[in-house]
Amino acid sequence: MRSAWSLWPSLACAQNIGLVDRNSLRRLRSSLVRLAEPQRHNHPQPTDTASTDARQQENHRVVASSHDIYALHISSPGSPLFQPSGTHIVQKLQAFLRAQYPSYGFQEVLTPTIYKKSLWETSGHWNNYKDDMFAVTGRGAHGGHDPEREIGENEEYGLKPMNCPGHCLLFKSQKRSYKDLPIRYADFSPLHRNELSGALSGLTRLRRFHQDDGHIFCRPSQVKDEISRTLDFVRLVYQTFNMEDYRFRLGTRPEQHIGSVDDWDKAEARLKSALQESQQYFDINPGDGAFYGPKIDIILTDADGKDHQTATIQLDFQLPRRFELAYDVPGPEQEERMKPGSTQDAASVESETPVLIHRAILGSLERFLALLIESEAGKWPFWMNPNQLIILTVGKDASVRQRAEEMAKQLASPDSRPGAQALSARNFMVDCDNTDQSLAKKIFNARRRGYSFYAVVGKRNLVQSAEMQTMDLSLGVHPKQQDVQQAIEAFLDQSASPSSTMRQASQTALSSTATGLTIRQCQDLMKDLEKRYL
Repeated sequence: MRSAWSLWPSLACAQNIGLVDRNSLRRLRSSLVRLAEPQRHNHPQPTDTASTDARQQENHRVVASSHDIYALHISSPGSPLFQPSGTHIVQKLQAFLRAQYPSYGFQEVLTPTIYKKSLWETSGHWNNYKDDMFAVTGRGAHGGHDPEREIGENEEYGLKPMNCPGHCLLFKSQKRSYKDLPIRYADFSPLHRNELSGALSGLTRLRRFHQDDGHIFCRPSQVKDEISRTLDFVRLVYQTFNMEDYRFRLGTRPEQHIGSVDDWDKAEARLKSALQESQQYFDINPGDGAFYGPKIDIILTDADGKDHQTATIQLDFQLPRRFELAYDVPGPEQEERMKPGSTQDAASVESETPVLIHRAILGSLERFLALLIESEAGKWPFWMNPNQLIILTVGKDASVRQRAEEMAKQLASPDSRPGAQALSARNFMVDCDNTDQSLAKKIFNARRRGYSFYAVVGKRNLVQSAEMQTMDLSLGVHPKQQDVQQAIEAFLDQSASPSSTMRQASQTALSSTATGLTIRQCQDLMKDLEKRYL
């Protein structure tokens, strides 16, 4: 069998005669490098058929299919269609990050999906990234000059593969002072990259995806602190998701780049220094930087032992110059005039170019979701589980089924009120199974679908008034049963006067014994679990 590298001379020759363009050759070379290098695996390697089958069952595509997370269709390759369950999880990932943004000074923005070719030429993407972009032609555009059209109206367009040019336009839209910096933008807009069809793989390699993109415009003296804060952000998020088995990789200047070698050397030195000062071990991947600057990548490994880049931190001196970004700073004589009590007139200020830090914490949300699916194996933490609770009815009594449906609605919207709902209203994912199947079959299905809890309701549960009616709550499937036990016990300890049935709830987490809870008690428990588990 020929080695991967035996193909390289033929590919290089193909480039020389014009059969393969440079960017395609670069991507092929990267693939060959991955094939040739020994892979480091966080997962045990299969030694027999049984272990191979087990790893196949961990694959995110298998788990996602059994839990109705997403679908793919040939009409839009590499662009997943998320089912309601998958959409719920993605929205929870976004909500979690949005909750952290104020602590790290980020403001969320919305930017266009499509820009004119001239913008991509300004940013350098058209010359350095065009093969990975989707080109789009506007209505009636023919590429020639038409004096009756607006300037640029006849241009070719490109779907954005990155958010940085749009964020540069936002920065430039207002006059900036050194006192305004750092300015931090965050953006969840969908991105499009024209990946090779053979490279598409589940959720880990797509043509359309969402990224928790962020850009920090700062002064040179602020770079060190901003990178340090971003590394802290990464650490916090990955600890939350119990995905701390990651590696750092420093990508340096690629052969095809913009900017001077001196700028690149300075940027690489700053990133290397930030990693060293944070006492992070890292690998160096020569030539793997973005075309505009070096980068720190966070690497995770999937169930098949394949490495994936998730978070990234990139230092960029080039785009701010290409977009002519500037902020006002006082010169030496201006600083003297600005001192308190000075009677001198203000002098004109000078302009400086900001430094741009590109950052993503999860990276591609779809790729991170794929790794999270494999990590959790469909057993989601309660706060992000699309199947939090299901009510199972016993018997065929119509009154029981009707009351079970009412209970499900009450539990799903515990803060519900007439008319428009409050923005702070909590909602839970609650279903009701009132089919004619046996209770044993319903419980089996609930556990198979990954419900955190299931509650059984029969005629004996409805003998009291509506407020005192109970349901028999049991733990379904949960990734960390011990954590749930502790959370329930803490909830009971802080309750003003927990009933004996509420105290018994703490035993639910680690036993098969059901505990009777009223609607109000179950609502309070779910609210507290969501808050405490996160």
